[in-house]
Amino acid sequence: MRQWQENPVSELLAGAVATFALIPEVIAFSFTAGVDPQVGLFASFVISIVIALFGGRPAMISAAAGSVALVAAPLVREHGVQYLFAAGLLAGLMQIGFGCARLSYLMRYVSSSVRTGFVNALAILIFSAQLPHILGAGAMGYAVIAAGLAIIYLAPRLTTRIPAPLICVVALTALCLTFGIDVPRVADLGNLPEGLPVFALPDVPFELDLLRIIFLPALAIATVGMLESLMTASVVDDQTATPSDKNAEARGLGLANLAASLFGGIAGCGMIGQTVSNVKYGGRGRLSTMAAGSILLLLMVALKDVVAQVPVAALVAIMIMVSIDTFDWASLKRMRGNPGMSTLVMLATVAVTVFSHNLSLGVLVGILLSGVFFAAKVAALQSVTREGDSYTVVGQLFFASADAFIDAFDPLEHDGPVSIDLTRAKVWDITAFAAIDKVKDRFARHALPVTIIGLQAAQPL
Repeated sequence: MRQWQENPVSELLAGAVATFALIPEVIAFSFTAGVDPQVGLFASFVISIVIALFGGRPAMISAAAGSVALVAAPLVREHGVQYLFAAGLLAGLMQIGFGCARLSYLMRYVSSSVRTGFVNALAILIFSAQLPHILGAGAMGYAVIAAGLAIIYLAPRLTTRIPAPLICVVALTALCLTFGIDVPRVADLGNLPEGLPVFALPDVPFELDLLRIIFLPALAIATVGMLESLMTASVVDDQTATPSDKNAEARGLGLANLAASLFGGIAGCGMIGQTVSNVKYGGRGRLSTMAAGSILLLLMVALKDVVAQVPVAALVAIMIMVSIDTFDWASLKRMRGNPGMSTLVMLATVAVTVFSHNLSLGVLVGILLSGVFFAAKVAALQSVTREGDSYTVVGQLFFASADAFIDAFDPLEHDGPVSIDLTRAKVWDITAFAAIDKVKDRFARHALPVTIIGLQAAQPL
């Protein structure tokens, strides 16, 4: 209960800030997926409520997300939105399975460089998503955006009781309505919901052919969504210096996507920009997450006519602030002192994510590079020294160091028995054992007997 009761006013206000940060992105992501805005908005409401109840990371903001929208778009184009709902159901079941199987332990293999690259890439993508609104804003639009940024960064000097982004939205909406300033409004982004979400099973034939159509999209949605949610949860862990249950988060996300799909919404996942904003303005518990979804539904349904008049420029200003706060500026200074390979992993993660607009692909490339570079470092620690006809091997013998191990032995330099001492080496895999056999075979072809010492002292896997 403590996660619900602490600082309720701050939690509600932080959730409200996250709501206004959600509106433009959720609508934009809906268009990316090829569905009506209400599909993304309904999903965001349902996901927020369910994840607040069952998620493993308090203060997380989860909703319809761009990474999931990119995966879902081809399915919608080829088969329609009802198949998207069916895929969301299957993806939710998969994510529950991931959580029950405790697959979140795989996050330990994501290095700090990859996490930093993930955060920085997200910040760049959040900003780039605002460029169409910025470039087409016109002189008056630029003035409203500038005014919004001024309010966001100057208002905290006057009061911190009310989050500056809320002041920005209210002040700029009142200003534009009072003086008749002609700038794009939320109503111009697309049709807003006409009512509450309604429970319904996907209108698809439940037969074997359905599984053939939705299985791969559902697997992609489940994998991408879980990866992005767990990465976002790790960011919140770092920002709040508190732990979280990643397996519970995966199960909670699965339940949330099940519910969203049954209420006419697209599957979603953690939203790092909105989550960072929520945490910045005091969100620490589950109430802020539930508030974000509840206020979103209230605004979109009960206060739709009011929200429709909010200048898009005000929301753009908020998202610019979110992108600035999301970016890890200290990482630029650390680049000089960090190992070159770590910097390269971070930059590669950023580059792949930004150019592909695919967060999971960027993280996957970063993880692969981290693994390759780590293997190279460990392989370089292996040494083979020779004294007469005796060799001593020190270090790790595995797939990355096997070739160097083999090349260290030349039968032509010997005319008698040879000994190889592996007491101070660790033999890790079948490639290493195969390398030892190749060395023995190499000497055998020259009729030179080989004695292997200390192989049992190694630790094969």
